[in-house]
Amino acid sequence: MTHGRPDALPRRPHVTGELDYGDLQGNLVRGYPHGYGCYVFVRVADAARGRAWLKGLQVTSAELWDSPPADTLNLAFTYGGLAALGLSPQLLATFPEDFREGMAARAELLGDHGENAPANWEPGLGTGDAHVLVTLYGLTPADLERARARLEEGLGDAVTVVHEQHSLPSETDHFGFKDGISQPAIAGDGNEARPGDGLPNEGGGWRELAAGEFVLGCRDQDGGLPVAPAPPFDKNATFVVYRKLRMHPERLRTYLAGIDGHDPRMLAAKMVGRWQDGTPLVTSPHGPDPVLAADPARVNDFRYTTDMAGFACPIGAHVRRTNPRDHEGFFAGKLVDRHRIIRRGRAYGPPLPDGALEDDGHERGLVFKCYQADIERQFEVIQSRWIADGDPFALGNDRDPTVGYHDGGGRMVIQSRPPRPPIVLVRLPTFTTVRGGEYLVRPGLRALAWLGSPL
Repeated sequence: MTHGRPDALPRRPHVTGELDYGDLQGNLVRGYPHGYGCYVFVRVADAARGRAWLKGLQVTSAELWDSPPADTLNLAFTYGGLAALGLSPQLLATFPEDFREGMAARAELLGDHGENAPANWEPGLGTGDAHVLVTLYGLTPADLERARARLEEGLGDAVTVVHEQHSLPSETDHFGFKDGISQPAIAGDGNEARPGDGLPNEGGGWRELAAGEFVLGCRDQDGGLPVAPAPPFDKNATFVVYRKLRMHPERLRTYLAGIDGHDPRMLAAKMVGRWQDGTPLVTSPHGPDPVLAADPARVNDFRYTTDMAGFACPIGAHVRRTNPRDHEGFFAGKLVDRHRIIRRGRAYGPPLPDGALEDDGHERGLVFKCYQADIERQFEVIQSRWIADGDPFALGNDRDPTVGYHDGGGRMVIQSRPPRPPIVLVRLPTFTTVRGGEYLVRPGLRALAWLGSPL
């Protein structure tokens, strides 16, 4: 198994605290700057030839570079993929139940029904056919095309593509909001932690999360080691959630345009919890602040203890649900620190033209990927308890207004400071639909070398 491109710049060996950059795959502790992506799911029909194929791939590690290579390649495996590569039943049984079952089998828990049900997913996802996810990124379209061509050269009748999705560079999502602003600050990752990226301290300030919340073999927030499968998957691995989410900006625009007496931009910001440029509502409730939005030290530095009633940022807003911080009932973040995820999402499809209110026939959305040490405790809690259920926020059956499943019956309450009455959004349609997904494990490079060795 080759760990770097032959033409890539020399990497500097790097071990920070518990994180071994030489064994970690890249794009976890820091995101790639490459604008163009391709997500290729393949099926392995023969274990021996599948392992030989793996051995020939050039996988990008987390080692630092002076400037990025033209392209990158990383690998993750479904439970079915590990079985197809010949892992013993005894080793497979050490993986957690959520991973072994897979996303499609846990659809009811996740709220994936109606339009979002696995029966409506795109071919190749959730069916057991997807064994390996090969993620390619390129600095330019030509760089990505060359990387995809190299991958194609190694495929054959033993390793075949069952699903493929490209992503495009964009600073905003298809609802028009700047994305990727908030990410967990990880202790020992070598990055400078921004205020608000970590966990809120009771007396003020922020603290970083333990690396073991995301990387197996490292200490977690409780000071112990996360539950991990047997070697060689017990160190420098992470679990991956992949979800292809179709966004319907035409539905959102049409819905907001139909609410008389309110600025659609304000309503959209209240649904999300930020203005479109990323300005948090808690800090600037009356409008976007371009200076604040452009300041890394301020754009994520806010708490909900200053807005417990939701007059600035509604209690049901998307960013408040997905990272409650110190919201009432979450004990200054202590009920949040075990449920954080690292997001590496990318937009796909062309933007809907400004002013358009009808579906133009082009699919667009988000390739959502996240990393965590425990899928059930991290991603599934966020998705099933905070997005698909309002109870933790005393909101009853109200779901996340932008990514929850509504089917025309959704509701959101936008709190207002008395004597002004609250704004109640009713008959919310579903603005984001699930087009497919998989649960995967992303091994360290030494484990990949073992996987690429003969049976």
